[in-house]
Amino acid sequence: MFLLEIRVRPNASRNKVGGTVGDPPRLVVAVQAPAVDGKANEAVLKELAKAFDVRQRDFSIVFGELGRDKRIVVAGDEAQLQKRYEELVGDPKLL
Repeated sequence: MFLLEIRVRPNASRNKVGGTVGDPPRLVVAVQAPAVDGKANEAVLKELAKAFDVRQRDFSIVFGELGRDKRIVVAGDEAQLQKRYEELVGDPKLL
């Protein structure tokens, strides 16, 4: 199990995962979907699944379902997930 703190940016020009914002730092997940009827949450989980190369069903929102700041638990190899997280947070090209 791996815990992610993220900040969602709905209605973005394109879907992307990378960079950080705030203190404590949160991974930024930008999605084109609007924050209506859970569409943004579904898009967030889909983009995170692509970014971490894990199945979408391995992600669970445990806090912040209705807000921009979310806490998500990911099932999988913790070492691999941590490594990929560090790559996503540190890559300025993804911002």
